[in-house]
Amino acid sequence: MPQILKYTEEELVALLKSNDKRAFEYLYDHYAAALYAVILKKIDDSALAEDILQEAFVKIWNHFSAYNASKGRLFTWMLNICRNLAIDTLRSKSFKNQSKIQRSEKAVDFISNNVNEKEKFDALGIRIHLDRLAHDQKQIVNMAYFEGFTQDEISKKLDIPLGTIKTKMRAAILALKKILQPYVE
Repeated sequence: MPQILKYTEEELVALLKSNDKRAFEYLYDHYAAALYAVILKKIDDSALAEDILQEAFVKIWNHFSAYNASKGRLFTWMLNICRNLAIDTLRSKSFKNQSKIQRSEKAVDFISNNVNEKEKFDALGIRIHLDRLAHDQKQIVNMAYFEGFTQDEISKKLDIPLGTIKTKMRAAILALKKILQPYVE
């Protein structure tokens, strides 16, 4: 039968300051669930909350020397680390971009579920104007917007460097903007 360890907070802090791995395992086993719940309340995405929890414990392990018992309890210190990481994630550009992508995907799903088959792949009516683009631009736009490939996938499929794909995509979008300008005004 495995030995069940129980530490006082002072004993646990002393062991953690000496980089005791068993104490760190104990810390994780006894605090992870509560910290995860706090992160999940802020993030509302279980996979991302798990990632933040792991990042928090790495930070706790690597910076435990910064913990000062006279300034507060161990759990409060760890809670602040978790909360700050969650807030940093919410404020991060990549999180905001991912949220926009998810909202866009929901809009695309809504459009695709609410238009007939002929309109499904060209809800904005852009396809008829693609013939006015250069062949390589038309190919990239078709792959990205009508076939669902990412720029990275297009790069690999066409065996063209990703930077070139991005440049051609930008040029194609600018050309389409110019073509569509009379229809917008």
